[in-house]
Formats: sequence, structure tokens, C-alpha cells
Amino acid sequence: MDVVTTIAEVRSATAAARAGGATVGFVLTMGYLHEGHVSLMAAARAECDLVAASIFVNPLQFGAGEDLDAYPRDLPRDLALAEAAGVDLVFAPSVEEMYPRPILTTVAVDDVTARFEGATRPTHFAGVATVVAKLFSIMGPGRTYFGEKDWQQVCVVRRMAADLSFPVEVVACPTRREPDGLARSSRNVYLSAEERAAAPVLHRALRHGAARIEAGERDPAAVEAAMAEVVATEPLVLLDYAAAVEADTLVSPARLEGEVRLLVAARVGTPRLLDNVGVTVPA
Repeated sequence: MDVVTTIAEVRSATAAARAGGATVGFVLTMGYLHEGHVSLMAAARAECDLVAASIFVNPLQFGAGEDLDAYPRDLPRDLALAEAAGVDLVFAPSVEEMYPRPILTTVAVDDVTARFEGATRPTHFAGVATVVAKLFSIMGPGRTYFGEKDWQQVCVVRRMAADLSFPVEVVACPTRREPDGLARSSRNVYLSAEERAAAPVLHRALRHGAARIEAGERDPAAVEAAMAEVVATEPLVLLDYAAAVEADTLVSPARLEGEVRLLVAARVGTPRLLDNVGVTVPA
């Protein structure tokens, strides 16, 4: 596995691979890898000739009061996990390499970012969209793999790639879970033992909402109330939102139909956890 730190090195490696007829797949991360990241790398390995991964803690997506310096980092461990997953090339740039001077150009994806995480963290998705656009430009044409756990992020990246005509296919991969249903996340390390025991209520709430839909419920408000009732059974979990929305637009419809996404976000002690599931509503 090659580890590079400059934009020029990544562009040279991916361009050479494509010139030789190889397909390129890439996984964009902020490091502190877990099984969810590894599963994305494995998906890229199964489908592409050259697998590249980025490890970069992006300062643009941290808002006021969010401690960038406290974000967990362990590059040696990350590199070992990436190599074991079959990654060929890791791009681990410095902040100075990515942003050599104050950045004046940012990418805003309107509407899709207006709700949920975008409302809670107003500058977050502009930071995400900007760094992803920059990495798409650096990596060049190929397939990129994102986890479904951050579903709103998937929607933002897909819309940005389509609107700006990036030659990149955005592939969403299933959420990786612990045996009790908790979505794997770098934030889980901050949970106390009691909070960790309470956190799976988010997945139980999503399953309950999906069961209500499968039983015939088509009113999004009723499904959202049912999910909130489940979360309320855990006193250590403070619900931010429970939503039933159109999967691609994140808009709440008058009646649930087609591809639906159930979303939850909650504070569990200090960490704020997200989860979601997809439901196909029969015609």
C-alpha cells in the first residue's frame, strides 16, 4: 500500500491507473477507522481495480463550539486497517496541503441541507460538500463509497455530484451494526457503559417505525410519533428528531409511498448519534 501526502501524487497515481484501463474506487474518511469504514473499502476492493482512501480531518465541517482538536486520530492504526482491507493508495494530506491559503470558494447544496443535521449544524454540510468536491477533483473519475448511516450526507453528495457533473458514481453501502443493533460510529467511543447500553434504542425505534409502515400506516406523523415513543423509554437518550421522509429529497410527504427513509438523531450523554433505515412502501 502506498501512502502519499500531496495532491500531485494522488492525481498522478489515479491518472496512471486509468490510463492503463483500471477502474478507480475511493473512500473518503476523517480517519479513526472502524468496521463501517472497512466495509466501504471492501466494497471498493470487490468492484474496482485501484482502491484509494483519504484520511483527512476536515476543519471546514466543524462549527463554532465543536472541538476540532478533540476529534480522535490514530494514523498508524488507520493505515494498518486500510492495508488489511485491500486499499492500494492512502492520501493523508495536511491541512496546509488541502487549504494552502484561506478558502474563499465553498459549495452549498440548498434545500437538501435545510433540515435535520443542516438545521442543527448550519455550516456543517457546506464544509462537507466543499471538501468532497475538492477530493472528487483530486481523485478524478471513478466510484466513491459512502455509508448509509449518514443518510443526509449521502443525499447531499449525490445531489452535488449530479448538479456539478462530477464523473463520479456515488455508491451507498449498508450501515454496519453492533450485535445489539447500534450503528457503528467513531462517536461510540465516548459513550459510558450505561449510555452504551441505552443507545440501541435508536435502532429499536427505527424498526418499530418500519413495522408500523409494513402494517399499513401511511401517515408520516403517526410513524414519527411511534418512533419517538420508543426512544422515550430510555431516560439517558434525549431525542432530537424522528422523521419519516422521501428517501432522495428528505421532504416529509403528505402520505408515505415509494422509497421512504426513517431518520433519528439523539443525544446520548455527550455524543450525538444518528441512525436511519430505508423502507419501500408498496403501491
